[in-house]
Amino acid sequence: MGDFQPFEQDFYQSGYYIDDQELGINFDHIWQKTLTVLNPFKPADGSIMNETDLTGPVLFCVALGVTLMMAGKAHFGYVYGLSATACIGMYVLLSLMSSLAVSYGCVASVLGYCLLPMVGVSAVAVFCSLQGFLGTVLAVLGISWCSLSASKIFISTMAMEGQQLLVAYPCALLYGLFALLTVF
Repeated sequence: MGDFQPFEQDFYQSGYYIDDQELGINFDHIWQKTLTVLNPFKPADGSIMNETDLTGPVLFCVALGVTLMMAGKAHFGYVYGLSATACIGMYVLLSLMSSLAVSYGCVASVLGYCLLPMVGVSAVAVFCSLQGFLGTVLAVLGISWCSLSASKIFISTMAMEGQQLLVAYPCALLYGLFALLTVF
């Protein structure tokens, strides 16, 4: 019974210390990607999408769901299902169109970041009804903004010059579904 060794505090010698802890969230990249979406006429830097993160897209998806809930929309849960299905569809489509390898994380990241203008349309729906002329105008502007930003980032990331309209069309259909959820 007396053969026990004294208890050592440094049992795992892994080199891991509390001071080195990091969540892997790069706020500078999130800010740069957000600014790229907010200015759809500025040329996109394709290198910003090489580092795929889903922090911003998840944040924007949750923000869309919260603003829909605040506007009294009953289809709060459809946002997440539609997001996942849309990412799969766009991934397959872009894999067929691009000569470069496409990652699912990149597609999900771009589609999520470009959801930001639709969050703005949904925020307007909290304060006034969008079932009229104002809603139609805001929905068309939101769809155009989202699809222009997404197609611009996709063509710069995947070297698909000259194919922006081909990529913008399915993006517009996708963001049109989000606009329908927002308006109605």
